[in-house]
Amino acid sequence: MVSLQIPFTKEKIRDLKVGDEVCISGIVFTGRDAVHKYLHEGGKLPAGVSLQDGIIYHCGPVMMEQDDGTWKCTAAGPTTSIREEPYQWQIIRDFGVRGVIGKGGMGDKTLAACKEYGCVYLHAIGGAAQVLAECITKVRNVYFLEEFGSPEAIWELEVENFPVVVTMDSHGNSLHNDVLEASSDELAKRV
Repeated sequence: MVSLQIPFTKEKIRDLKVGDEVCISGIVFTGRDAVHKYLHEGGKLPAGVSLQDGIIYHCGPVMMEQDDGTWKCTAAGPTTSIREEPYQWQIIRDFGVRGVIGKGGMGDKTLAACKEYGCVYLHAIGGAAQVLAECITKVRNVYFLEEFGSPEAIWELEVENFPVVVTMDSHGNSLHNDVLEASSDELAKRV
């Protein structure tokens, strides 16, 4: 298990390889369809928010507002990442993102951006939303809650030992492509 702690520098990311099991500790920002489209179209991040050397989590967490006005995350499973493919490469390039967490993998544009700019795609376990929420030690803030709604807002989360697997690295390797190729080869043998 590789321990990846904030700051998420380009050097740390370049050391990661496809298949590495990683535990993340630090700050992670959620971002789904609305945020990606907004940023792709030239939208600005809120004051004080920087994705430089940061990690975006494709997640619409389930949040409960506490009596004191703070938030508690009760479920934080990954959402399917391929929906962000039209935007992700640009977000990586323009905002200096070092990691993208999601499920299902992404396409060639994102893989190329990971290689060129020093980013990795990290697969989180689908169906383990409550277990993953236990790795969130604090909800630091929420942005665009009124504009986009709770699942699509940017949630700033403090995580500890958040488990993921590198499935696209910053050297152009993709476990998703490898599995597709191996599956296609097997299918060709049987047809």
